[in-house]
Amino acid sequence: MECSGQVTPQLMLAVGTAVIGSLQFGYNTGVINAPQNIIESFYNETWSSRFAEPISQGTLTGLWSLSVAIFSVGGMFGSSSVGFFVNRFGRKNSMLMANALAFVAAAFMGFSKLAASFEMLIVGRFIVGLYSGLSTGFVPIYVEEISPTPLRGALGTLHQLGVVVGILMAQIFGMESIMGNASLWPLLLAFTLLPAVLQCVVLPFCPESPRYLLINRNEESKARSILVKLRGTDNVAEDMQEMKEESQQMMREKTVTIPELFRSPVYRQPIFVAIMMQLSQQLSGINAVFYYSTRIFERAGVSQPVYATIGAGVVNTAFTVVSLFVVERVGRRPLHLTGLMGMAVSAVLLTVAMALLDQLGWMSYISIVAIFSFVAFFEIGPGPIPWFIVAELFSQGPRPAAIAVAGFSNWSANFLVGMFFPYVEQVCGPYVFIIFTILLIGFFTFTYFKVPETKGLTFDEISAGFRQSAGQGADKYSAPEEFNTLRGDNPDL
Repeated sequence: MECSGQVTPQLMLAVGTAVIGSLQFGYNTGVINAPQNIIESFYNETWSSRFAEPISQGTLTGLWSLSVAIFSVGGMFGSSSVGFFVNRFGRKNSMLMANALAFVAAAFMGFSKLAASFEMLIVGRFIVGLYSGLSTGFVPIYVEEISPTPLRGALGTLHQLGVVVGILMAQIFGMESIMGNASLWPLLLAFTLLPAVLQCVVLPFCPESPRYLLINRNEESKARSILVKLRGTDNVAEDMQEMKEESQQMMREKTVTIPELFRSPVYRQPIFVAIMMQLSQQLSGINAVFYYSTRIFERAGVSQPVYATIGAGVVNTAFTVVSLFVVERVGRRPLHLTGLMGMAVSAVLLTVAMALLDQLGWMSYISIVAIFSFVAFFEIGPGPIPWFIVAELFSQGPRPAAIAVAGFSNWSANFLVGMFFPYVEQVCGPYVFIIFTILLIGFFTFTYFKVPETKGLTFDEISAGFRQSAGQGADKYSAPEEFNTLRGDNPDL
């Protein structure tokens, strides 16, 4: 397709504006980590002023775990509502409307100290989680639908780049010398207001998804006009034809609901792959590192753990950029496999280092290397790929429902790790990452046998591969056969 892989200013404006939502998700994931001790002191002071006695350690641990994990509860609700919004209001308008939640959340968290109310902080965390859950569905759908096929993986990785840049911003702003102190931590949490304002200002200048306009709204001329701007060429006939073919296929299908994804053998295979890809991201142990990295570095004997945490954030961002440039050359499947195995080895190394820390002081350096390695391998594959491969596995009809199911699975696993990791860590001590090692090996095995390659294929070609596999009988389904089907004529896959 001539000029189909060209990066145009209009395309980058649209993608860049959309991933502000990804940045918000990352920022609010990481922002709670650095000021943990200060916020816990605020909880203790508030409790003491109300009940004239210090808060118990158990209650404090419970409140802190709730403050961390309630973000994921909001994300679960938000992600499950993605399909309703994008089908009813469109991709762009949905992103615009969601910013109202960011404004409300910033107000709750920003004024929590002034009101002497830890309940306000927890409610604010829930609301910003609701916003982030919606964003983790809206952004990948929008980016995938406006991107040319040769650039779909690279531009899809920008969602994860936005997430890790947000995490790094939270780590830097969370330094005690900036906003991570007793007087400014409410502003640190309320900072989420500014990216929301920026997105509200710029988003009206971005186009709606042409795929949504043509397939969902039947506005062919408008879709073609937007495609011309996005591609930077009048030659968009092949893009239009591909969308029309998908539209015709969608017309032959009935409306796909979430239950239908699990009942139909055509959708059951890809939705199972989508769910497992999301679980491989969240149950890899990466959020345990993000949420509790400062404490891990403290236990490892690092004198300035905040700088080590920021260093992990820099590694996080750098390797996401690496994935951005290699995903269309190497493919989704090899990168995911490499990332999972690398994380498993790093987790074993981290466990050994922390177990021997009391006997060998220099093991603190090994633990830092292990964490950096763990984060780097995560961003090579398990970080970016699960987000956009879900949008690739489904055609226009079932895509919103599939994104909702995958997002709910991701946020549910996120919640479980955030809520229970502190307790499991207390019981298991330095051996806690052995649990994640076992899970990583399991996900590696699943990916090797069940996950197909999608590089360079149109949405309809990918869906056709699953339809053909389902037509052979659900009981006869095997990933190698599906992989060969999806590979098509491309020997590089």
